Amino acid sequence: MKLLFTVILSCLSVGLFAQARGVVTVIKDPMIDSLIAKRIALNTSSPATGTAVTKPAAIVSNMGYRVQIFYGSDRRQVYNEQSKFSALYPTLNTYITYKEPNYYLRVGDFRTRLEAQRLINELRPNFPTLFIFREKINAPNLDYNNDQ
Repeated sequence: MKLLFTVILSCLSVGLFAQARGVVTVIKDPMIDSLIAKRIALNTSSPATGTAVTKPAAIVSNMGYRVQIFYGSDRRQVYNEQSKFSALYPTLNTYITYKEPNYYLRVGDFRTRLEAQRLINELRPNFPTLFIFREKINAPNLDYNNDQ
C-alpha cells in the first residue's frame, strides 16, 4: 500500500516539472512613450534668454493652510467668486473642490496659520465667510534670483 501510494505520488510530481517556460508579450499604447518623452522634455527645458534663471523645483506637498472664501451648491456662483478673487489677487492660487452637495473655493498655499490669518484680515471687506483649513498644500515657488 505504501509502495503504491509512493509510485502514484511520484508520477504526479513529474507532471509538475513538465511545464514549459512561456513568453510574455506586453501590449501598450504608443502614446505612453510619447507622453513620457514630453514629460522629460518639460522637466529638462531651459528658460528663454533674458529671463531670470530659476532652479528646477520639485513638486512637493506638505501640510499647510488654505483659506476658504466661498462655498455653495451653485457651480456658476463658485466660478464667479473665483474670477472675482483672481481679479483682486492674481498671484494666489485658487482651488475648487466638490463634496456633495457643495462646491468649496479655497485659496493660497500657506505654511503657517499666521500667513493665512493675514490674508483673512485683507479679505474681510470683500468676502464675508472666511475659514482657515489645514490640508495638503503645494509648495510655494521660491525666488532664487538672489542665491549665488
